[in-house]
Amino acid sequence: MRRPGMSQPFLLAPIAELAPGPTGTRLRLAVLGARGVGKSAMIVRFLTKRFIGDYEPNTGNLYSRLVHLEGDHVAVQIQDTPGCIQMQEDCVQVLDSLSRCVKWAEGFLLVYSITDYSSYQSVQPLYQHIRKVHPDARTPIIIVGNKADLLHARQVQATEGLQLANELGSLFLETSTSDDFQGVCDVFQYLCKEVSKLQRAGTMDRRRSSIIPRPKSPNMQDLKRRFKQALSSKVK
Repeated sequence: MRRPGMSQPFLLAPIAELAPGPTGTRLRLAVLGARGVGKSAMIVRFLTKRFIGDYEPNTGNLYSRLVHLEGDHVAVQIQDTPGCIQMQEDCVQVLDSLSRCVKWAEGFLLVYSITDYSSYQSVQPLYQHIRKVHPDARTPIIIVGNKADLLHARQVQATEGLQLANELGSLFLETSTSDDFQGVCDVFQYLCKEVSKLQRAGTMDRRRSSIIPRPKSPNMQDLKRRFKQALSSKVK
């Protein structure tokens, strides 16, 4: 993100982790994308309604809050991630961290900036990496074009974002974290709902698999008949 004339870099402390809600539900989300696309700002905007435009380079904070979802309060954990797709000296460590995050999460936001075409290009390899770890097509992934208020600096057209989402079979949204709190809230709420549905479906699948059909009682008369037939054939 841009840092207009700050005397000191601003570092946002992680939001304290909370216990799960009454039902024990916990939704695990991850926000991925290239450096500087506004991942941290989006998360904080959703959780606190505040917009903070300047952050230290993210090292991977985990945010936790109780979120009101369809009449219930559920514990939502959101993993912020560094610009994992960029090549750096410590790229092996960064990529390993990315893989652990992808395995942990149940739903994903892939964020790019409409003012940075290279960040848009990073979305597809991130999507493919997620699908390798989570081959189940039901795992929700939403592509978000951020900084939609900076139209004068646009490098990625909305049609390009939509086309990519259609090719990948994902949902797409353009929004402005600074100007559109409702848009940011809507995309996180929708992702939470989809993850919640996936959890319920998984619970039902496990219940079905645990119901083992009771074996039929053997027909004793039939067994005696077969035994006699076997003995008579041996005697002959």
